[in-house]
Amino acid sequence: MTSQSQGIQQLLQAEKRAKDKLEEAKKRKGKRLKQAKEEAIAEIDHYRLQREREFRHKQSNIMGSQGNLSTKIEEQTTEKIRDITNSFHKYMENVMKQLLNMVYDIKPEIHPNYRDAV
Repeated sequence: MTSQSQGIQQLLQAEKRAKDKLEEAKKRKGKRLKQAKEEAIAEIDHYRLQREREFRHKQSNIMGSQGNLSTKIEEQTTEKIRDITNSFHKYMENVMKQLLNMVYDIKPEIHPNYRDAV
């Protein structure tokens, strides 16, 4: 009987060791899963930051070129306004003289469509 009880004791000890090994394996698996999850999150964050940098770079290139276009348009508009103002000042006096001459030099004439009432 003692050999049977020793055999039972050995089986119980072996079962306990197997449970302990199983517990240890579960803990290691949990640690590995947690570590893999943390690494994946870090990799995702790194990828997201890289993509955001690329997006901002492309956006600044596009917006920068639009900014250049707007400054170019502003310069052209300013130049046109300057030209029109110069033209105005250059021809204003002659146009005013012609206009005043037309107003002051009235030549009364009978309209060609007017019929005598006689």
